[in-house]
Amino acid sequence: MTFRALLTDRDADGKVASAVTEIDDSRLPAGNVTVDIDWAGLNFKDGLCLTGGGGLVRAYPHIAGIDFAGTVRDSADDRYAAGDAVVLTGWRVGETQWGGFAERARVSADWLVPLPHGLSTRDAMVVGTAGLTAMLAISRLEAAGLAPDAGPVLVTGAAGGVGSIATALLAKLGYEVAALSGRPQHAEALTALGAASLVDRHAFLAEPDKPLESARWAAAIDNVGGPVLGKLLKQIRYGGAVASIGNAGGIDLQTNVLPFILRGVSLLGIDSVLQPYPARIAAWQRLAQTLDLAAYGAMVREIGLEDLPQAAEQILAGEIRGRVLVNPR
Repeated sequence: MTFRALLTDRDADGKVASAVTEIDDSRLPAGNVTVDIDWAGLNFKDGLCLTGGGGLVRAYPHIAGIDFAGTVRDSADDRYAAGDAVVLTGWRVGETQWGGFAERARVSADWLVPLPHGLSTRDAMVVGTAGLTAMLAISRLEAAGLAPDAGPVLVTGAAGGVGSIATALLAKLGYEVAALSGRPQHAEALTALGAASLVDRHAFLAEPDKPLESARWAAAIDNVGGPVLGKLLKQIRYGGAVASIGNAGGIDLQTNVLPFILRGVSLLGIDSVLQPYPARIAAWQRLAQTLDLAAYGAMVREIGLEDLPQAAEQILAGEIRGRVLVNPR
């Protein structure tokens, strides 16, 4: 049997290119569960994998796609049976292991979670890695003491996948959200998601830089890294925390110890790739109960496998709003 996939390869000169290809099932990697994929998501990491960036892909040819949802085709693991609806995020799938930009995937049962009650497989990919990461960040901030009455929470990179879902989730949970973005054309959409105020990224970074700045935010979810993270740490209120998620703005962190030793600020690293099963299940259950999928619908776009190379360039250039879903069929 064969299936369609976006196969990414690298030529002798190191050039990376992708094309939709028919692939025989015998080429699927080792694993004890085979999944017929209904939907996959496009993420920043996928953009890197499809363009050869970041050194994420170690072996070619390759199938990218770090998250997907679908139906079990066959299983050698007692936890899953044919017909079960499942979701996969993380575990280096789509990076070191063939991923979701295909009609079929074979993976380890340990990497799957059952489709949360009340969600379709499409819903699950609207949420995807972005939503899971956003919810993990919110849960960590709340464990560190954040509550809705603490004050405004800043979300950076708010027009992107993680940022837009974080904005929607925080607003639904009763938080006052300040949405920071460098794309003013998305201001109306962010307000519709529940942002109480909008912060222009360029104006934010242009403000005079001091070792410790006016305390503005009870907490923050940072999807950008680089100079944005360094500056916002200096603006967190006493006892507040920052959940660090992404590095689209750079991996360097320029800061000083004053926010930590004078205001007791905490910097919390959020990783969704290797999260243990119980944490994943808890986050997915809360997502299913909290995220207003209908309200988020305007932030979702659907594409096919053939559209992925162009979309990969767009997401790396910061031109993607919200979530892009991939229908492999």
